[in-house]
Amino acid sequence: MASAAALIVSTGVRQHRLTPSERLALTWALAVSTGAFAQLLARLTSLPGVVVLLLAGMVMGRQGFGLIEPLDLGAGLETAVSLLVAVVLFEGGMTLRFPHGWGRSSLQQLVGVGLPLTWLLGTLAAHSFAGLDWRMSGLYAAIVAPTGPTVVTPLVRHIRLQPALGRLLEGEGLLREPIAAVAAVLLLQFVLEPYGTGWALLVSLLQRILLGSLVGAACGWLLAELLRRLPQEQGANLRLQLTLGMLLLVEVLCELFVGTAVGLPAAVVAGLVVGSRPAAAPQDLELALRQMAALAVTLLFPLLAADVTLSELSPLGVGGVTCVLSLMLLVRPLVVALGTLGSDLNLRQRAFVAWLAPRGIVSASAASLFAIRLEQEGVLGAGRLQGLVFLTILMTVSLQGLSAGPLARRLGLVEAESADPSPAVADASAAASPQAGTLVGDGAPASSGTSTTPAGASADLLAVEQAEIRSSH
Repeated sequence: MASAAALIVSTGVRQHRLTPSERLALTWALAVSTGAFAQLLARLTSLPGVVVLLLAGMVMGRQGFGLIEPLDLGAGLETAVSLLVAVVLFEGGMTLRFPHGWGRSSLQQLVGVGLPLTWLLGTLAAHSFAGLDWRMSGLYAAIVAPTGPTVVTPLVRHIRLQPALGRLLEGEGLLREPIAAVAAVLLLQFVLEPYGTGWALLVSLLQRILLGSLVGAACGWLLAELLRRLPQEQGANLRLQLTLGMLLLVEVLCELFVGTAVGLPAAVVAGLVVGSRPAAAPQDLELALRQMAALAVTLLFPLLAADVTLSELSPLGVGGVTCVLSLMLLVRPLVVALGTLGSDLNLRQRAFVAWLAPRGIVSASAASLFAIRLEQEGVLGAGRLQGLVFLTILMTVSLQGLSAGPLARRLGLVEAESADPSPAVADASAAASPQAGTLVGDGAPASSGTSTTPAGASADLLAVEQAEIRSSH
């Protein structure tokens, strides 16, 4: 809260109440530093990074010291969240490599069949167990329907999951998130202004996704051509500036002229187009964007969690926990069973996919922004909706994240280690994975079998990162 922030300054020689601009600067500074120290704590304790980030945000926010107040950002909060999420999704699309064979058909089914089925069953679960009304239940299910690539990708890399299975899980989260985000925005509009029919909502959803995808494809092609023609001696800085400039411009223009949240599918498709042309996406650009995506996640999670209080979680009680467990233990296995029909996935692979479905940053940002909008419009249940979404994130990340590694090893789904890795590379791999043992950030895996450079630890780190990028192509 602003009053709590003012106390920090009032302990000095003279009293000084923070101005709005000073509160704004303090909020951003505290959010970044809180996220950084939370990541350090997660690294030292081997706890899931998302859980530590969320808890740190709650401690520094309304529930705790009241030092981080997202509402101090005003309308800038939604803008900042949209732009940072676009960076995360673009980076995910650029580095994603679609699976082949059975993986491609399974991915299509998990998205095409699994997403609407998860929404339908999630709506029933939220209404039956958590006590939300049908409107809030549908909105909740749309928010948590996608899995979070910001959590899944670093986890898959850290446990060294079989490449084909890892690409399936990463692709599922990356493709589901923008579709579900657009659907959630349309449902929010329907809750605030309940006019129209379900058919009209579906048509609007398809139109926005199609338009966003077309804009993203066109801008991705243009960006790829610019990057491909850029002389190599220009270096990574200009490539990064061009990429960020084009990405942020596309996201804002889509929001202004096409519709809310349309910038998300545009960002994913643009990333896919650029990433499909390796000459346009050199290793240094991918590394820089991966680090920026990690910073975005580190900033956003505590900032959004600062708005959550125990008063929003405690009324959910056993019903809220039962709702989340039903998503994990009933809905997800059913979705995977139907989504992998006819595929060549064996029972062990299906069991692992059925277990791993943590929620990520898009769910957290949608819950926070929607709750603010609903409260402004006087809609009842906004706090319970936000609390249930964050409870879902906490439970899925902690339970599934901590158990994913042991389960993958138990099922024999872990990729074999390369023979005779050098000690220097092993050390560089550990440094390159700031989330080793955590589930958020750039997610650089503990790689092995790469050659070292003679330039010390920094060069070792860069060599390992570049080797990982080369191996993903």
